[in-house]
Amino acid sequence: MSLEVIGAGLGRTGTMSLKSALEKLGYSGCYHMLEVFQHPEHLPFWERATRGERIDWSSVFEGFRAAVDWPACSFWRDYYHLYPEAKVILSVRNPDSWFDSVMNTIYPNSTGMMQSDDPQKRRRGEWINELVWQGTFDGRADDRAHATAVFRAHNEQVKRLCDPSRPLVFQASEGWEPLCEFLGKLVPDEPYPRTNTTEEFQSHSADH
Repeated sequence: MSLEVIGAGLGRTGTMSLKSALEKLGYSGCYHMLEVFQHPEHLPFWERATRGERIDWSSVFEGFRAAVDWPACSFWRDYYHLYPEAKVILSVRNPDSWFDSVMNTIYPNSTGMMQSDDPQKRRRGEWINELVWQGTFDGRADDRAHATAVFRAHNEQVKRLCDPSRPLVFQASEGWEPLCEFLGKLVPDEPYPRTNTTEEFQSHSADH
């Protein structure tokens, strides 16, 4: 199965809500960081990808029609060329609210994993650190000016490198209409999903 939708937006840009929306529209399943947590057998694959090794993307995406969030968004250019018919969605939000969300959710959660007594959780935290906090943000993810500059540069790169007809720049606050128009789908008779908010993330983390 080939990816039909490529999510190029970084994490904490409404990617969990976008995953839910895409699955509601028939793109099931949609790969998300959640899959790495639920399928620990995927972690060695992503570790190899992070090291820059040659890998078979179709093996990890077997059974998936879309991919959003980290780790997939770090390799969006690979899929862009591998799946030339796929639609590209660049999920975005205000850079400062994005930074605040990251600092209140995935950053402390994943860096905390590196101190875990659970070897698998510690390994996962070390991989996220290598891919995201070191690899994407140069070890300066907690520096607002630097992190938001990287965020803006990533978004501009996606828009610059994509064929103008392929990407949709999308904010969750826009709801179903632009997403459904872009994908050629009918608008569902229900509100656009709003999941994995900062409050929900913190509540879930406190319970585990």
